[in-house]
Amino acid sequence: MKKTTTLVMACLLSIASITQLKAQQPKDDALVLKAEAEVLKTLVDTSAKHWKHGGTVSLNGQEVSLTNWAAGGQGAISGGGLVSVFFNYHKEKIIWNTNINLAYGLIKNGSSKDWLKTDDRIQLTSKVGREAFKKAYYSALLDLKTQFAPGYNYPNDSVKISNFLAPAYGLLALGMDFEVDSNLSFFISPATARVTYVGDNTLAKQGAYGVQAQVLDANGAVVTPYKNIRYQFGGYAKIQYHKHVMHNVDFNTMVEAFSDYINHPENLYVNWTTLLSMKVNKFISATFSTQLIYDPAVKIQQADGKLVGPRVQFKQVLGVGFSYKF
Repeated sequence: MKKTTTLVMACLLSIASITQLKAQQPKDDALVLKAEAEVLKTLVDTSAKHWKHGGTVSLNGQEVSLTNWAAGGQGAISGGGLVSVFFNYHKEKIIWNTNINLAYGLIKNGSSKDWLKTDDRIQLTSKVGREAFKKAYYSALLDLKTQFAPGYNYPNDSVKISNFLAPAYGLLALGMDFEVDSNLSFFISPATARVTYVGDNTLAKQGAYGVQAQVLDANGAVVTPYKNIRYQFGGYAKIQYHKHVMHNVDFNTMVEAFSDYINHPENLYVNWTTLLSMKVNKFISATFSTQLIYDPAVKIQQADGKLVGPRVQFKQVLGVGFSYKF
């Protein structure tokens, strides 16, 4: 009897211990999960402090209709869009800034059935640097530029003079980045690789945008094959400036210059853009942008098909419409 009582007591104690362990286990799991969540939240919050991101989406359009208009004129419908996004990282001595800019615009004049392109741009710029001394960074910059759709020398819309990835410009530069203040910065690179790619073989055969053209003999045999890619090495400089002009009015400008060390270094490649943004309210804004390009390797096709140049290329775009900033 004594042994039986002892065995029963031992069983009851074991069952009680197991029940207690089972009851305690969910609490332990909950504590572990809570601790893991707090650690993860701390990591996320710490990382978020080093990142800044934002951008602007803008859509604008215009419609002109004329009926029995004595002064004459032509109706038109136009529309365009702009997307600008940035991702900036800064932790201790490391900076990493990335910008993506996209733009596209169309217009339809009068009774014409065709929509004509007025704006077309794809640009990705990424720059990473490590602080050398106050407001100066050892930096590497990557820049890619191309467009969405084919381009024509209007009113001639039968022959393409550009296309997606024709041209496409790639640039990799190693140098120093100087931040004068929050509005002004300079990037200077003595070692820059620049690549021009023409993905449209028809344009490449013509030697468009500076690539090697195809040369044929009198019998039509290929003497010199065409190339889709042109490589250059030289020096590069970039200046960026931002100014908050007044309430809801901002001005941005950027100038790039490249000199080819091997082929006529005195001929500078220049790209200068400006953007004036005027915000009416949270969703309505007006923008005025310009772009000036001088590329010694690019000839301009006239309406009669003749190539002249190089020439200064200039474009301006005025838009009023919907805008959202985030």
